[in-house]
Amino acid sequence: MKIRKRMVPYAYIFPIVSILFVFVGLSLLLGIVYGCTKYNLIAEPRWIGLANYKKMLVDKKLYQVLWNTLCMVVLVVCLQMSASISLALLLAKRRNTRLGKLAKAAIFIPVLSSNAVVGTVWKAILNGNSPVVDSVFGFFHIDHTMLLGSSKTALITVVCIFVWKNLGYYVILTLAARLAISEQYYEAAKMDGANAFCLLKCMTLPMLKPTILLNTCLSIASGIQMFDLVYTLTGGGPSMSTTTIVMYLYNLTFKNGKAGYAMAVSNLLFLLIIGIMIMQHGAMKKEVSEL
Repeated sequence: MKIRKRMVPYAYIFPIVSILFVFVGLSLLLGIVYGCTKYNLIAEPRWIGLANYKKMLVDKKLYQVLWNTLCMVVLVVCLQMSASISLALLLAKRRNTRLGKLAKAAIFIPVLSSNAVVGTVWKAILNGNSPVVDSVFGFFHIDHTMLLGSSKTALITVVCIFVWKNLGYYVILTLAARLAISEQYYEAAKMDGANAFCLLKCMTLPMLKPTILLNTCLSIASGIQMFDLVYTLTGGGPSMSTTTIVMYLYNLTFKNGKAGYAMAVSNLLFLLIIGIMIMQHGAMKKEVSEL
């Protein structure tokens, strides 16, 4: 009976552990193995050892897509964090008004849409001939038909659409953390003569630090894995200016027939994401210990 009671908890987690082992563990193992082969998805893979990893050191296209991905991640984090914090604090002040409740619901709607749909809609808007769109962009003297067609503006345009699409998710997380702060702290600080800027700098932002850190790590991970939105907007162009590392993996596998090399690059991507997770865990653990 004692053995049976001890095995009950493991029986509950056995199904999910089995699924993770089959679809994650075996996939990871196969990726490591095939990363050391020459494989085109048709013929039998041929073992070549570490040749794919040596090729990565001299692959100029890989360096370009890594630079594109880094630029996208930096822009996404900066824009997404600043916008989400600002909007969350604004919604917190207007949380009991009808406009505040409506804005909170409206800002989350793009999150519910798929990246492919958002990319298709925005591509039609920017490349179309709508008088409303023409007048809005014309007011700022911007040729919206070239935003996705120029290598100088395509990347920042994709980043802005990506931030717009996912902003509601981070706003809700930040708003929930802000509403969890007791209003008694603010009342006591105001009685001591603290102004709005002092409240923001010395109270709100420090108490939101764990949530901001979590959102930053999530933004970095999502930015590194950006694919379907870019694929529907630009296809990686023009001149590979918006090609991300995940899109590069897709092109290597299904367009160039270099699945073995693609898996070697995907192992690099896996290590990057694992590194981000480790840094997030360490930073969150440090925050908890300080609190």
